[in-house]
Amino acid sequence: MDIKKRLLSKIDEINKYIEELSSIEFISLEEYKESIEKKRACERLLQILIEIIIDISYLLHKHKNLGVPKDDDSVIEELYKKKVINKETRELILELKGFRNILVHKYGAVDDELVYENLTDNIGDFERLKDYFLKIIK
Repeated sequence: MDIKKRLLSKIDEINKYIEELSSIEFISLEEYKESIEKKRACERLLQILIEIIIDISYLLHKHKNLGVPKDDDSVIEELYKKKVINKETRELILELKGFRNILVHKYGAVDDELVYENLTDNIGDFERLKDYFLKIIK
């Protein structure tokens, strides 16, 4: 599969996981905190969405022939330096990556309010990134 098709496949995955996340109903932070099932589902879906964004970054890095990446941060920095992504996108991806690290590595200390904020206030970030990546692909 060529890189463009793989990128478009990742975009489809974003749509799928946003839809799954949207299907989880809760009204308030308190309701969110009370449901261990909803909390874990939301945390996992956010983690997957962030992983997809990082995967897309790697695919763009490869597509633009930017060499062998060292790690996630170097991929994102190189995309920014080569003007594949803008500063706002770079900062957003790095912020999401930091949040992913909390979900994965500090899972015992995950702040429910932070997760809830990402679900309610920042879920549009994935839509914006998806649209941004679609413009790059085309």
